[in-house]
Amino acid sequence: MDKYKIKNSDLDYNFKAENLDFTTTAELSSTDKKIIGQQRAADSLDFGMRVNKCGYNIFMAGESGTGKSTYAENMAQKKAASLDKPQDILYVFNFAEKEKPKLMKVPAGMGTELKTDMKKSIEELKTEIPRAFEGEEYEQEKKEILNEYQPESNRLMQEFEESARAKGFSLKNTAQGLIPVPIDEEGEAISREDFQDLAEEKKEEIRSESQKIQNEMDQVMRKIRSIKAQAQSELEALEKKIGISVVQPIICHLKDKYQESKAVKKYLEDVQADIADNINRFRKNEEEQQNPLAAMQKQDKDNFFIRYQINIFVDNNKTEGAPVVYEKNPTYYNLFGKIEGESKFGTITTNFTMIKSGSLHQANGGFLIIQAKDLLNNPFCWNTLKRALINQEIAVENIGEQYRSIPIITLKPEALDLNLKVIMIGSAYIYHLLYNYDEEFAELFKIKADFDTKMERNKENITKFANFIASIIKREDLKDFSAEAVAKMIDFSSRLSRDRNKLSTKFNKIIEILYEADVWSNSFNEKIVSLNSVQKAIAEKERRSNLLEEKIQEQIDRDHLLLDLSGQEIGQINGLSVYQAGNYSFGRPARITARSYLGQDGVINIEREAKMSGRIHSKGVMILTGYLGGKYAQEAPLSLTASIAFEQSYGGVDGDSATCAEVVALLSSLAEQPIRQDIAITGSMNQKGVVQPIGGVNEKIEGFFKVCEAQGLTGKQGVIIPQRNLDNLMLEQKVITAINEGQFNLYSIEKIDDALAIMLGQSPSQIHQAVADKLAEYAELETEA
Repeated sequence: MDKYKIKNSDLDYNFKAENLDFTTTAELSSTDKKIIGQQRAADSLDFGMRVNKCGYNIFMAGESGTGKSTYAENMAQKKAASLDKPQDILYVFNFAEKEKPKLMKVPAGMGTELKTDMKKSIEELKTEIPRAFEGEEYEQEKKEILNEYQPESNRLMQEFEESARAKGFSLKNTAQGLIPVPIDEEGEAISREDFQDLAEEKKEEIRSESQKIQNEMDQVMRKIRSIKAQAQSELEALEKKIGISVVQPIICHLKDKYQESKAVKKYLEDVQADIADNINRFRKNEEEQQNPLAAMQKQDKDNFFIRYQINIFVDNNKTEGAPVVYEKNPTYYNLFGKIEGESKFGTITTNFTMIKSGSLHQANGGFLIIQAKDLLNNPFCWNTLKRALINQEIAVENIGEQYRSIPIITLKPEALDLNLKVIMIGSAYIYHLLYNYDEEFAELFKIKADFDTKMERNKENITKFANFIASIIKREDLKDFSAEAVAKMIDFSSRLSRDRNKLSTKFNKIIEILYEADVWSNSFNEKIVSLNSVQKAIAEKERRSNLLEEKIQEQIDRDHLLLDLSGQEIGQINGLSVYQAGNYSFGRPARITARSYLGQDGVINIEREAKMSGRIHSKGVMILTGYLGGKYAQEAPLSLTASIAFEQSYGGVDGDSATCAEVVALLSSLAEQPIRQDIAITGSMNQKGVVQPIGGVNEKIEGFFKVCEAQGLTGKQGVIIPQRNLDNLMLEQKVITAINEGQFNLYSIEKIDDALAIMLGQSPSQIHQAVADKLAEYAELETEA
């Protein structure tokens, strides 16, 4: 028995404070922007940022709390600082196609300046253009044009009237326009009655002549309209000339100011041409003021001037280097922008100034950081992002536009060329889902940065870990920690990693204890956070989550959950299970029983038959069957029916860590040898009887210890674990103390035969022989039947 006991020296994993080269964390340096224990991921991220090619976006894979987001942001900021600041991105009115706003790029900061200058210039033109048309020069030139064309119109009209009168007709204004009317010798219009009294030949003659005069009048009116059109054309040319005389100096001043930007100069030329074509929009109209619909006309006029505004789509004026955008709420509109609308007179209207940018536009030329889970949970986002990265451009389009059965008239802004690197953060599970089920994912995210949850517990990493604690203390304004408190944090980190040779990189859980220890130190009136405060923080954190553990312990204490902690029983053994209650896990013993009898059904897994067994547990029972066949059925068939069950298990069973316990219970039943009930066992096993490591070894040992402690430690109680789990032992101090004082025992085994020797108190060969004899007896009875 003693040869299987674990040495006390193998249980000590506590880090000694004297091995630290400081007294308090106040002596340590800060490591705010460094990553600890993730060299592989850091190298991958660094390489991905240096490759400036399409498709080399980065996916940072790992568990939550390992520092991925913070490190990604820090690295992106560092890289961005060495890159050029991108240009401002503007949307301006398209004077050729108003539904298609034009994109314009200008040096960073110029956008805001141009917008201000354009606003001032248009306001100035609204004042100066009307004033130019109020001057004597305009009135004189206008009068000259009218004087040039008006006499000609009057002459043509006068000659036509005289010609008509000579033919016996006068011209009369009616609602339908001028019409020829027959007159008598005195020059008076012939009445309808007199016309009817005329001879038929005379009436026909008048009608014929009237038609001729009408035709002549049409020709004269066309000439007059042509003369008026010429006059109007000259008036418009005059107005345009006067307007340009006002507009040109203002626009030329702007062109001189922005002469370094070809895009701005071309835009200003288009503005000047458009103002010249719409000069009347700038003039004051007295008729509008007297019109009942003047308010609506003024609104329309105000809407017209929107075309000269500048929409600063992306403002990079205050950006230092390339932009880094961490989009924490990646909805469709937050990522890809939108075209807003405004309600006016019962309808929704929009214009190019209502085009709003998204994170993808704002990060253009730099880095976009995004959480994969949040992105995938938002409709349309993933496919739209892929399309943008593949096409290397993005257009602002309201969600669902491409799915409308009936298209509506809306804006179609010019697309923006895309040049950025996306850093997506998510779990390894999401990465593999996307890699295996989305063929485009591998082409777009060629760099994978894998974040581990553990790092080596060596001197270098312990130093970095202590510096990390100092950084958090400084950043969050906490009290400094003593060396003993830091040593306890190192042990806590190792326990989180479930490996005494490792430290956990789940820094969020580390930080939580730092916060809580700081609070508890206030209760103890400490100036420096002590070991006691850290221990209190860890204990209280567990206490807030261990209600279920206490309830189960209560059921055991009241004998509602049946467990034997002394004596011996055939086919009955104490296995160990781990329960998960949110972020808290704990272990508790579970009674496993086995019954064997004559038959051909083999081993029956009652949990599986009741559909309460997980796949891994079912596999473990099948391995058990393989072990039995290989061990006892080499010369004769296995004539056996046996059933194995977890007693009082109502929530399902999974995992293979009970395989050793099930084998011992089954062999006990066949050999009719009792099993010690004061020892619990955990361990997986292969078909050759070799014991394999399992998870949750500390929780399982501590769970059985608490049950034994509640009923009184006898010095004979203990737990059997796999030899390969020794590096995972990081037990609570009270368990280690009990073992050192001989009140509790811990055994390790490498083969199932070791467990038989401990649990059944006989040599493995004796047990195997008894089992073989029983199976031979079953086979003989089966043959006789």
